[in-house]
Amino acid sequence: MENTGKSEVAWRLELIKQQYEAAQRGFSGLAQGSARHMFISARMQSIGRIHQELQRMVGPEEAIRLVAETLQEHNGKGNNQETGLPKIDEKGH
Repeated sequence: MENTGKSEVAWRLELIKQQYEAAQRGFSGLAQGSARHMFISARMQSIGRIHQELQRMVGPEEAIRLVAETLQEHNGKGNNQETGLPKIDEKGH
């Protein structure tokens, strides 16, 4: 039963990552104005629902920690966390 719980949590965290990635793509997509806003809003609402499910599974503090870590890991993969631009090493490469 414990493994199933971990699998369910991992599955939901993967969903959050996918919704977040989709919302980020919405910023650079072809849609404009209200269509873009609606798309990004829908992704963020989905993340909120999944977060609520996680809260019921692992508690509110653990849920927010897991979501924050998931998004931080995603943002940190090869990108500057503040700008989203590729990281530059000390030599400027």
